[in-house]
Amino acid sequence: MLSVSLGGSVSAQSVRFSQVIDDALKHSGTMAIAAAEAAHARASLSQARDAYIPQAIVGSGLGASFGFPLTLEGSAPSIINFNTQSMVLNIPQRDYIRSAQMQWQAASTQTLDKRNQVILDAATSYIELDQALSKLKVLKDEGEAAHHAEFITSQRVSQGIDSELDSKKARLNSARVRMRMAEIQANVDVLREHLSKLTGIVLADLVTDAESLPKFPDVQQDADLASLAVESSPMVKVADQRAQAEEFRARAEHKQWLPTVDFAAQYARLCRFNHYDLYYLRYQPDNASIGVNIRFPIFNASQRATAEAADADVIKAKKEAELARNQVKEDTLKLQRSLAQLSAAAEVAKLEYEIANTTVDAAQSRLESGNATARDVENARLDASDRYASYLDAQLEMEKAQMQLMRQTGKLFDWSNEKK
Repeated sequence: MLSVSLGGSVSAQSVRFSQVIDDALKHSGTMAIAAAEAAHARASLSQARDAYIPQAIVGSGLGASFGFPLTLEGSAPSIINFNTQSMVLNIPQRDYIRSAQMQWQAASTQTLDKRNQVILDAATSYIELDQALSKLKVLKDEGEAAHHAEFITSQRVSQGIDSELDSKKARLNSARVRMRMAEIQANVDVLREHLSKLTGIVLADLVTDAESLPKFPDVQQDADLASLAVESSPMVKVADQRAQAEEFRARAEHKQWLPTVDFAAQYARLCRFNHYDLYYLRYQPDNASIGVNIRFPIFNASQRATAEAADADVIKAKKEAELARNQVKEDTLKLQRSLAQLSAAAEVAKLEYEIANTTVDAAQSRLESGNATARDVENARLDASDRYASYLDAQLEMEKAQMQLMRQTGKLFDWSNEKK
């Protein structure tokens, strides 16, 4: 990878690549959201499992009675009452628990995908900033060359050697360089702000450290990266796990016709001002019940429709998993093949820059021999600077594609930690 350092700029305010990645993972809102989603799924799993743990409620049903003591919200009026209940046998609940467990696993797997997303964002922004700073240095030199060429042309115009059109062309070159510098500076400011928000590093003039960047691996065009991507892709795993969760939920809905057994117990302290002693032959203040509640579902048309809807959700989830698998294979193959083209484009840009550099040396030699003017040398330098900027652009596009491919194949995290 080609990268031009800023000489003295790499100082106390320079930030290493590994620090940016670490801080982004710690500070990123995306990671916080992913962790919250995983915690929510874990709580849902606990909720499904805890249905077998008895619930206990203590309360009071105080109230006056006139005539026969009626119930208050289903319970007899009492000074104090205690109720407990829990599942004992519920076959559908077992599948609900399995479904919740798969949803939790999917949320945990999705956290890995979010991690790769944050790493890709931070790495891309860091490398873009590194190359933008390199461009600024090149453009600064280019601006000086353009200004010198403009000065030489103005002198030649005043001497009657060049025309006014040549002077306008020289001024146009200077204006173009200033425009590009303003554009690159704006991009640098935006990238610095983005990295600051992403990592929490507050540096108004954040500078990259090109030496801290890990080396990009070589990509073999004959390797079956598409299959590797499907095996390691968190997106595919999440889709498969959600499909399994929907399948378990559908099983549970179809098992709702099976009998269930619940444990229940109740205690109540009754009082005479509710007239229990007048309407019950054997009144006593302390009363308790304990036992099991057995249910045999016979007919429930609504539940049948719910089960059919769950079956449809299973088909949808399985198709989404299949689409995710196909999408990952296709995207990986596209990235793998595009890298060959981007690598060739970077090589072409590099050779064009080297040729332009040779042209500068040739123009300098002709100047010394009296066969060229100083303006010819400055124009050659301007062209070399343009070629170098084009080379940086081509190199950046190739590196971005390489990082995308590493994310697809599950190697991005290891690569980002290579130089720690």
